Amino acid sequence: MIRRSFSHLSRKPIGQLVKKVKIVEVGPRDGLQNEQRIVPTETKISLIDKLSETGLQAIEATSFVSPKWVPQMADHEQVMQRIKKVPGISYSVLTPNLKGFQAALECGVKEVAIFGAASESFSRKNINCSISESLQRFEVVCEAAKENNIPVRGYVSCVVGCPYEGSVAPKAVAMVTKNLFDMGCYEVSLGDTIGVGTPGSTQAMLEGVLETVPVNHLAIHCHDTYGQALANILTALKLGLGTVDASVSGLGGCPYARGASGNVATEDVVYMLHGMGIETGINLNKLVDAGQFICQALDRKTSSKVAQARTDGQEAKS
Repeated sequence: MIRRSFSHLSRKPIGQLVKKVKIVEVGPRDGLQNEQRIVPTETKISLIDKLSETGLQAIEATSFVSPKWVPQMADHEQVMQRIKKVPGISYSVLTPNLKGFQAALECGVKEVAIFGAASESFSRKNINCSISESLQRFEVVCEAAKENNIPVRGYVSCVVGCPYEGSVAPKAVAMVTKNLFDMGCYEVSLGDTIGVGTPGSTQAMLEGVLETVPVNHLAIHCHDTYGQALANILTALKLGLGTVDASVSGLGGCPYARGASGNVATEDVVYMLHGMGIETGINLNKLVDAGQFICQALDRKTSSKVAQARTDGQEAKS
């Protein structure tokens, strides 16, 4: 295998964009949770450990949810107890309710996440309750987290479109985002869950949310179903967002979205950012290696264009 350096592709920052972006790696949780075959615990641990060597600052490791609903995450305690926790990296876990939070706390988790929706139909089908009921559950989690000095990150799904309702109004997204922010989430990640967003619809959504929540408390989370993820992320950067969620090798995807191709690949996001002179602190070669590891373990081809190009035997040219 040819080892390549991507350092020659750096550029001066494009005017008006942020100079540094924080990448939140969601592959181990969001990327693996819908895999049909149970991924061995050792494989999950190895993936997280490899990702920890890349320079990432934040890795979403697993989910403390009932195995009845998400069998893939049944080994959450083993994963959190056995990964090599590198100083300076946040290893967050999804805790949908107080029971999940308490279980995570017992495992020594230092950061948790809660996951809501801007679509009423999606909320009822995904977490079996209304938006209002979900916010009540999350408020309890946030109160418990505050008592234990545990930071909470919020997620809002279906921020552009819903598989059941179609287009989602920016004001609906803004309402849920504001609620999560007000109850104590230090950051709220806005997710285009089914990957139907375009730069136009993404900008309209973000402008609506920015009327209620400061830009430095927002993140963007794009799926690449229609091939618009990188363009949508660039749109978010132009509006001042400095945090981007991504999944190594493009793992994951919404099971309710027709033709869903997964999350945007972390490798592709980092390549784009570095090419614009934006700092991430991530070693792209090590990131590609981590992606190759998990793809081999899952016996599948990577969805990352960067990783595909890296193995074609031809050096990328600027």
